Amino acid sequence: MALSPYRLSKARDVYNYFNVFNAVSWNLLVGIIITLFALRLGASPTYIGLLGASFYISLFFLPLGKMLARRFSIIGIFSFAWIMRSLGMVFALAAPFFDYAGHKKTALFLIMLGVFLFQFFRGIGMIGNNPVLSELASGPDRGSYMTKIQIINSAIGMFGSFLVAMVLGAEPPVFVFCILLGMGVITGFISGYLIKKVPEPLGENDSQKMNLRGIFKEAFSQDDLRHFMFILFLVVLVSGVTRTFVVVYAREVFGHSDGLISLYSVFGGMGYLFSGLIVKFLVDRLGAKPLFLGCVIIGLVSIIPVIFLPHGAVENMTGAILFLVFLFFMLNFGFLGSEGIAQTYFLALIPSEKILDMGILYFFIFGAAGAGGSFLSGILIDFFLFTGMSPFLSFKILFALMLVLSVIALAMQKKMRPLGSLPLKDALEVIVSFRDLRAISLLDKLNKAQDSKEEELLLGELHNTPSHLAIGGLLERARSPRLATRLEAIRALEKMPHLSKSAEDALMKDCVNNPFTTAYISARILGNNRYAAAVPMLRELAVCEDYMLAGEAFIALAKMKDEDFRPEIEKIILNTKNPRLKIMGAEALGLYKNSESISVLLDILRVENPPPYLMDEVILAIASILDTQKKFYKIFSRYTADNSLSSALAMDEVESACEFVNSALSAKKKPFKSGLSQITSCAGSFHDAVSGCFKDNKGADLSRWILQIPDEYCKGVVKAVLSEAVIDEELGVYDCLRLLIVHWAAQALRLWAMKA
Repeated sequence: MALSPYRLSKARDVYNYFNVFNAVSWNLLVGIIITLFALRLGASPTYIGLLGASFYISLFFLPLGKMLARRFSIIGIFSFAWIMRSLGMVFALAAPFFDYAGHKKTALFLIMLGVFLFQFFRGIGMIGNNPVLSELASGPDRGSYMTKIQIINSAIGMFGSFLVAMVLGAEPPVFVFCILLGMGVITGFISGYLIKKVPEPLGENDSQKMNLRGIFKEAFSQDDLRHFMFILFLVVLVSGVTRTFVVVYAREVFGHSDGLISLYSVFGGMGYLFSGLIVKFLVDRLGAKPLFLGCVIIGLVSIIPVIFLPHGAVENMTGAILFLVFLFFMLNFGFLGSEGIAQTYFLALIPSEKILDMGILYFFIFGAAGAGGSFLSGILIDFFLFTGMSPFLSFKILFALMLVLSVIALAMQKKMRPLGSLPLKDALEVIVSFRDLRAISLLDKLNKAQDSKEEELLLGELHNTPSHLAIGGLLERARSPRLATRLEAIRALEKMPHLSKSAEDALMKDCVNNPFTTAYISARILGNNRYAAAVPMLRELAVCEDYMLAGEAFIALAKMKDEDFRPEIEKIILNTKNPRLKIMGAEALGLYKNSESISVLLDILRVENPPPYLMDEVILAIASILDTQKKFYKIFSRYTADNSLSSALAMDEVESACEFVNSALSAKKKPFKSGLSQITSCAGSFHDAVSGCFKDNKGADLSRWILQIPDEYCKGVVKAVLSEAVIDEELGVYDCLRLLIVHWAAQALRLWAMKA
């Protein structure tokens, strides 16, 4: 049974404390300090490679932990192994004493023994790592929580490296290493005690448990998992080699001190921390795959300067320090970041019931890559040095090989399953988009909102910051028990340039299930997005009791050009007494742009005392059908501000049109009088026809004038309908209608002159 929200929160708090002490212990026992300790005692590159390989060799003891998990609790094994791994480093504590007595080889042996015991017990205990993480990282914030753990580890590592740099800066005696290791043993013991307080993760059914051979057989029979494991192998190999030997590189090639190298590791920890912060911010929105690839690319780029660094740069102290700061930062940012996000991708790739078994495979691949790479690289460097090659050139060759492997890993990324992630190109667009980044920030705040008022404010901000990344979070809020929150969430969806299939389906359900509340907004959004699958449902909603929803259904159907339903809308708006429904129906007919609807709209005006604003909407709808709404709107706005301007505005239209005709005809080099005489005649009589309509309230002349316009410059039945409208006594009270007809006639005259 999954943990309740309260128990999950408490368990995460305990696990966070565990990670703090665990990170301190790790950095003091097997972090950069143990490498510097071995180098101080004169360790060779092969020894350092073996020391680095031990970190990965520990992962091969996971099957032993799996065997123990059949008899003991996972948390019990985890806790016991974590305590024992710290106690194993007591052997390394004795190394300074043997070094002081002149037995350097024995001292180095004790360090290696302590490290191997540490890694042996760590390997057994790590059988609980994936199950515990999977249990605590359940829910939509899986990626961000796992990255939060990475941030804790990197922050502690960075701070610890800084303190170590301060302690080792003056090249103190080797006994200082003994003190630091002792502190690591104590904090490791505490971390082992704390993990006991984490709830036992869900176990696997016996029927689902497999032996090691079965695990490998099943995993490598799956294309997605096999491709990922090969990519992971290459990335971990490159990561292990570069991060292990960059310490040796700084000491052997540049000759820098332990304190200075420890300071570089501070910047390395800072790179890991920055990587974690960026991944935590983005992973739940972009997905693991593009971030994994991005980190690998950054790691690859950081290798290139090592290959092309000129030898003279080594002697420049300032330049060398800046270069190594950059190198430590970028290697950790890229490759450690990729290791962290790889685990997030892996946990999403496999089913939860196989976490324990497949986790063993994951760490086997991890261990084989890291151990083999580190150990063989150490031998390779020693071989180069044995043949007389300089350390400078030896490391160039090593890093060049790592560059080639990184390129191969990147070339294979297309075979990785997206798992809901954005493509790399789209992810990069999000990263450079201020709007998308702000939307992600608002969504994070929304997830932490304490009350509905705060939710409403944040949803309002998301309404002003439309981003497709916010759709999932908005759909979640659209199911809120509070109406105001649902309204704000759906309003924010309305601003989205594109909707996902899940969002469109959710809006259809909202239309059906929530009339009189949010349904009308959902219908409007479906219409704006031209969601054709909603047409049958919208037809049914067009005759529902919720007049707001019915009106939005009219408009949505009109936007999708559902011509078959247009006659039904005409009937409804003629028969209904609801002014809002009439207004929205008129707007819908304007969107259809069918000239046959003009008669219906004029019939609405024939009703005595139409509701306020209905006349305006009908006039604008007719203007839309006549395809002249944009130009007429400015004229209409001036008329509504001052109705007495109707005659003046109409005569302005006449004068403007006649000037255009004269100009157009005079521009003809060889005018054909037979083709232009009718235009000239109509232009000459236009003024008197309009003047009689407005000043004498007689529309007969204008009606006859309209009938003279050739059919090719009129739309369908428009000429006949408008010529009758100007002499209709019921419509004669509407100056705005006559103004529209004059405006249309002026436009038709211009068109006639242009095409003659």
